[in-house]
Amino acid sequence: MRLLVLHGPNLNLLGTREPSVYGQMSLPDINKSIARRAGELGIAVQTKQTNMEGELVTWIQNARGHFDGIIINPAAYTHTSIAIRDAIAAVALPTVEVHLSNIHQREEFRHHSFIAAVALGQIAGFGPTGYLLALEALTAHLEAGGTPSRSRTDVKKHLTTSRR
Repeated sequence: MRLLVLHGPNLNLLGTREPSVYGQMSLPDINKSIARRAGELGIAVQTKQTNMEGELVTWIQNARGHFDGIIINPAAYTHTSIAIRDAIAAVALPTVEVHLSNIHQREEFRHHSFIAAVALGQIAGFGPTGYLLALEALTAHLEAGGTPSRSRTDVKKHLTTSRR
């Protein structure tokens, strides 16, 4: 299993950028913890960061056929990028949206996510642990037979059945 982890704009400044909001951990440290947990789960991950919307779109498009799923922290593009939303919908790979802070407790303009409607799920407010939760959730989804073509209804039906 191969997962692509994408970090959006300004996440390269983690550790020094508003530590009261985003924490003290740097992006290289977050990537190391992602790689460590992925190794424990027996999956391969590739991590990338960019400040450019078009580059994120290209990476998402190129993921098809090379990765089984995507974990993305689109950062500020969450609230503005229909292009990233459309790329995720187009490749039809299971995607988990991650945010270090709880976007629903912040400024009102951060409450809306263009990504959420095309994502398998959203994890927000748990700091760097959110990436590890996303790894586990996406891995469990894929191991349970979750595929890009599965509808949300099918996934809910599967989860309900497996809990009984």
